[in-house]
Amino acid sequence: MTPPAIRVVLADDERMVRTALRAILSAEPGLEVVGEAATGAEAVSVVRAVRPDVVLMDVRMPETDGIRATEQILATLDDPPRIVVVTTFENDAYVYEALRVGAAGFLLKRAEADALVQAVRLVARTDSLLFPSAVRALAAEHARRSAAPPAWVGRLTCRESEVLRHLAAGLTNAEIARLMAVGPATVKTHVAAVLAKTGTRDRTQAVIAAYEAGFLNAR
Repeated sequence: MTPPAIRVVLADDERMVRTALRAILSAEPGLEVVGEAATGAEAVSVVRAVRPDVVLMDVRMPETDGIRATEQILATLDDPPRIVVVTTFENDAYVYEALRVGAAGFLLKRAEADALVQAVRLVARTDSLLFPSAVRALAAEHARRSAAPPAWVGRLTCRESEVLRHLAAGLTNAEIARLMAVGPATVKTHVAAVLAKTGTRDRTQAVIAAYEAGFLNAR
């Protein structure tokens, strides 16, 4: 049985960019562009109306930028789409803020068409995160670190710490389960514990919190 098409919304204030993205994605089997938006506010409305699986979100848009649009979508929908930030500069502070509020990752606008398609399929079909190696540099440049690590660092069990490191590597629950030789349900329980102890809503925010705390540099 053929799986349903991955439904995508494009949010970018440049019509030419949206046209190019639509052409790339529409040419691929199993991908369907179901909406477009030229502003952040419009992106929120379109996503609420069509309920896509994935949103490709520009961060710099008029009215409401991509950060606030991402935050609103993730906070107000029961089953929100995966949001991938598409940006010109990988070290942009806007990108880091979008990750902090829950975006599943980011892509550069100069990325090859194959990389774009692969990214959409990855975030739609798995619980993996699109965290290129540049995220560590982003964290170093933009994270607001405190003088001492937060209390949650000391409350994580060894297993939870291991799971958090795997999340930062972009691994899915199934991949983590194989590495740790446990069942997926056990990994899901550990992930839930990590979110609760870090006070974060989702995997992305937990990983960002780990970078900000310096946890991922600890051994």
